[in-house]
Amino acid sequence: MFRAIGLPLSPFEPLFALGNEDLTARGIQRMTVDEKPGFPCRITLEDAEPGERVLLLPYEHQPAHSPYRASGPIFVREAAREAFDAADIVPPVLRGRLLSFRGYDDADCIVEADVVSGDDAEDAIARFFARDDIRYIHVHNAKRGCFACKIERA
Repeated sequence: MFRAIGLPLSPFEPLFALGNEDLTARGIQRMTVDEKPGFPCRITLEDAEPGERVLLLPYEHQPAHSPYRASGPIFVREAAREAFDAADIVPPVLRGRLLSFRGYDDADCIVEADVVSGDDAEDAIARFFARDDIRYIHVHNAKRGCFACKIERA
């Protein structure tokens, strides 16, 4: 059993009200979605719809005090209202994409990694969690390296 988790909405809500000049000063871009797929929201774990507005911003997805501390770009939908949080359901945004799975131990260090098709995500999750030393998995888009979501044991 596993649990896929989107990012919480609350840290991003204040950003939605900022003007483009203030966003640019923070290294954030407001964009209008022009294709689907292509703008995967890290809150809802769905691709944004054409015409929606999203923010592209840096996000520290691995804040742990370890050699694997990391950040990278993510999209968040301004229309997002609730974070994805479901047991034994692969988020829609992972399907059809080439993904990088990174399994972390109790010291927040990577102990297993693989590149898999999103259509085979359940098998990869089961394989990673078959190892007792893997506490959680970070999923990234393999091509651009963007953080996709966190998967925990349920």
